Amino acid sequence: MNPKLTSNRLARRAIVYVRQSSPDQVVHHQESQRLQYGLVEQARQLGFANVRVIDDDLGRSGDGQVERPGFEHLVAEVCSGEVGAVFCLEASRLARNGRDWHHLMELCGMVDAVVVDGDGIYDPTIINDRLLLGLKETMSEYELHLLRQRSLEARRQKARRGELEFNLPVGLCWSAQGKIEKDPDQRVQQAIELVFSKMMELGSVRQVLVWFRKQNISLPALSRHPEGPTLIWKAPVYRTVWAILTNPLYAGAYAYGRREVRTQMVDGRARKSKGHRKPRAAWSVLIRDHHPGYVEWEQYERIQTLIAANMHMKSNEEAKAGRGGRALLSGLLRCRRCGHMLHVSYIGKHLIPRYNCDEVNLRHGGARCLGFSGLWVDQAVSKEVLEAISGNVVEAALEAAEQMEQRRHELRQSLALEVEQARYEARLAARRYEAVDPDQRLVAAELEARWNAALQKTCELEEKLREFDLGIKNVSLPSKELLMSLAQDLPAVWNSPSTDMRLKQRILRILIEEIIADVDESRREIILLIHWAGGRHSELRLKKREVGQHQRCTSVEAVEVVRQMAGRFPDELIAATLNRLGMRTEGIGNTWDKDRVYSLRHHQKLPGFDPQRPRSHVTLKEAAQRLQVSEGSVRHMIVEKKLPATQVVEYAPWEIPVEALDSEEVRKIVTAIKNGSTRPQKHTVEEQQRMFSIT
Repeated sequence: MNPKLTSNRLARRAIVYVRQSSPDQVVHHQESQRLQYGLVEQARQLGFANVRVIDDDLGRSGDGQVERPGFEHLVAEVCSGEVGAVFCLEASRLARNGRDWHHLMELCGMVDAVVVDGDGIYDPTIINDRLLLGLKETMSEYELHLLRQRSLEARRQKARRGELEFNLPVGLCWSAQGKIEKDPDQRVQQAIELVFSKMMELGSVRQVLVWFRKQNISLPALSRHPEGPTLIWKAPVYRTVWAILTNPLYAGAYAYGRREVRTQMVDGRARKSKGHRKPRAAWSVLIRDHHPGYVEWEQYERIQTLIAANMHMKSNEEAKAGRGGRALLSGLLRCRRCGHMLHVSYIGKHLIPRYNCDEVNLRHGGARCLGFSGLWVDQAVSKEVLEAISGNVVEAALEAAEQMEQRRHELRQSLALEVEQARYEARLAARRYEAVDPDQRLVAAELEARWNAALQKTCELEEKLREFDLGIKNVSLPSKELLMSLAQDLPAVWNSPSTDMRLKQRILRILIEEIIADVDESRREIILLIHWAGGRHSELRLKKREVGQHQRCTSVEAVEVVRQMAGRFPDELIAATLNRLGMRTEGIGNTWDKDRVYSLRHHQKLPGFDPQRPRSHVTLKEAAQRLQVSEGSVRHMIVEKKLPATQVVEYAPWEIPVEALDSEEVRKIVTAIKNGSTRPQKHTVEEQQRMFSIT
C-alpha cells in the first residue's frame, strides 16, 4: 500500500478525468479512451470504493481557450472537500495551460487530495511532488506549443508551393497528381458559370438568388458525411450564391489562410472563435493562375467591387451600386454642405421618393442640411442622360438583343443538362431494379418505387424543356431594323413604367461618378453639379417645389396661358392653344380639352367666356360673321393694315377691336368685296403660318 493513500483519502471519492483534444481523436482514437476509462478499475484496486468519471471534455482542447464544462465540474468537486484523488492517464490531460493547472494543484493541496497518473502518485502538499508536477506542466505546455509551431510551419511551407490539400468548394476537386481541376460533371460546371454570368448581368447577389429561384434552377452543394462529401442538388440560398461569388478558388487562384482564429476574454477566460475573414493583404498565400478557373481574375475583381458597393450601410461614404427601388439617384447624391451621401425616404401612399441629408441629424442631433423631392430631380437628370447617350442608342439596342439571346442559350443549356442528369438517374434506377433477386420482394418494391420516381422526375423536366423551346419559338427576338426604329424613341422606353429601375440606375452609375446637391433657399432652386465619368461637369438648376405642390400640379406656364385667355375666349379655343403650344396635363400627360380647361379655371377661380356679354374685341371668325365676308378677306385686311389685330399669347386666336369694324375704310373694302370689284390676295399656307403664327 502506498503511504500517500491514507485511510482518510481512501474514504473519500476518486475522480477519473477523461479528455481528448479534438472530435477527430474521439472518433478515430478509441484506444486512448479505453485506457482512460480503464483508470476506474485501477482506482478500485488501490482501495477507492466510490469512483466517479468526468468525461464532458471529450473533443475539447486543454489550452484554456475553449470552454471546458468537465474541468469546471472537476474543480467544483475538488472544492467540496469530498475528493481524495484525481486520476488521469497522464498529468498533461488535466490542463495544457499554467492558469488552470496551478489553480487545480493549489485546490488539491488545500483539500489534501492526491493526483494519480501512469507514472505514480503525487501529493501537492509535498514540495518534491509539487516541483515534479510543475515540471510536468511546464514540459507539457512547451510540448504543445512546439508541436503546434512545427505543424503550422510545415503547413505554411507546403501552402506556399500551392501543394497543401484542403477541402475544395463544389465544382473543384483534387486530381491524383495533387492538382486542382474542375469537376468533370458538365452540369456542375454550367451551374457555377451561370452564377458568375448572372452576377455580371444583374449586379447583385440577391438578384442572382431571386433569378435562380424564379427559374427553379438548383445549385450543387457538398453534403458532409463521415464516409466523405457527396454532391447534392438543392434550391439555392443567399449564403450559397455569396460563397460562390466571393471564393477566389473559382478564379483560378490558390488561396490559403483567408480566415483566422480570434481570442477574446469572456468571464475572465480566454475564448477562441474561428472563421473570421481576413483582408486580402493578410492572407497567408495567394497564387494567381494556379489552376483552371471558372472566371478570369479581372472579372472576379469586378464582382468583388460590385458586392462591396452593394453593402450600402457598410461602404465608406462612396457611391452605391444600382439596387432598384423608386429613387433613380439613390446612392449618387452627395451634400455640398457637409459632404455626406443623401438618404432616400418615401412619403405618401404613392411612395414618392425624397432626398434628405440626415447624417448630421442622426449622428450628432444637429439640424438637417437640405432636402427636396425626387420627382423633378430624377426627370431632369434622366433628360441629361438621354441627351448624352442618344448617339449610341442603336448600338445599345443591338447589344441588348445579343445579351438576350445569350441568356436564353444559358438557360436552355442548364435545363438540358438537368434533363440529362435525370435520365441517367432513371437508367441507374432501372439497372438496380433489374439486378435485384425477384424473391426479395421488399427490396424489389422499394427499387421499383425509386425507378418510378426517377421516371416521373425525368418526364417533368422534359416537359419543362419542351415548354421552354416552345416559348422561344413563340417569342422571337426583334430584328435589327425593328431595334433601330425603337431606338429612335429612347425617351419613351426610358420613361415607360415597365422599364426596370435597376437597369436605369446601373446605366447612370456607368455615366455619372456622383452628383453634388445643394439648395438655394433665396431663389428656391435645387442646384445639381453632375460629375460625369469622362471628367466633364455640368450644372442643373431646378425650381424647388412649394409646399403642397405635387407631380399632378399643372405647370406654371399652362396656368398663365389660361389666366390670360380666360373670359375672353371659349374653353375649346383655350384648349386648342395649349395643345398648339405643346403643353400637356401634368402626371398622366393628356392633351387638353374643354373639360380639362374648365376644371383648371374652376380650381384657379378664373372667369368663363360669356357670349352674351358685350365685348370690346372679337375673334377673326366672329369678325368675318359680323362683316359678312370670308375669313380670308379679314386676314387680307389685317395684312394690309386696314384692321388692327393682336394675340394674347402665341398661337392664341387673333383679337380685333369691335370699333375698328365700323370704320369708313373697312366699310368701303367690304362693299367692294361684295360687289366683286376687288378680290382678296391669295396667300400660301406657309405665308399664313408666318403672318398669323397658326398651324
